[in-house]
Amino acid sequence: MSDTRTTVHLLRHGEVHNPNGVLYGRMDGYHLSDLGRQMAQRVADALADHDVAHVVASPLERAQETAAPVARSHGLEVGQDSRVIESTNSFQGKRFGMGDHVLWKPNAWRHLWNPFRPSWGEPYVQVVARMKAAVADARDVAFGREAVVVSHQLPIWITRLHAEGRPYVHLPTRRQCTLCSLTSLTFEGDRLVTVRYSEPAADLIPVKDRGKPYSSGGSPGQTDEPTS
Repeated sequence: MSDTRTTVHLLRHGEVHNPNGVLYGRMDGYHLSDLGRQMAQRVADALADHDVAHVVASPLERAQETAAPVARSHGLEVGQDSRVIESTNSFQGKRFGMGDHVLWKPNAWRHLWNPFRPSWGEPYVQVVARMKAAVADARDVAFGREAVVVSHQLPIWITRLHAEGRPYVHLPTRRQCTLCSLTSLTFEGDRLVTVRYSEPAADLIPVKDRGKPYSSGGSPGQTDEPTS
């Protein structure tokens, strides 16, 4: 790696213990499941030989717990950055299980009128602004090395769409951002040169959860997208 090349890995948290199928959003008290802890360790193992100099995470428990094995393997402390927290959502605390899916209820439809903003939660442009600021700070702290920023599916995916110059409007089931996946942004100085996606814990994701919104999304694999 050149002295001016820095990589910021956006790491999605691992599986959460959520037996009631609640869209937990920014709610406290949602921790990694046993499988989620295995996923977090898998990512730590994958990054063990990387030159990680900085680890920071969303203040939510599942993000902090995902960051811990990565930080520990590099002798680092986990920092906290509220700018990479989950997006706000009008459906937070609602169930998405079979038979009581919140989107089937007419009183939820008033939140769905504008998918471009989106009308049911934090504007995409606002998500990108805070995530870009957090990434820039992580890049500066780890300049010439690597940083890991643990966040959540939507903020990471919207940041990737922005980095690749793609529209923000999308289907949640088409997000390529599985549990404990890495969306790696590589910079030369402060110029973004490459976006790379990988899934160190892909084999640990239950088949039934692949492609579901708010769980995994996307499909196992790895891609590299140069930026213009």
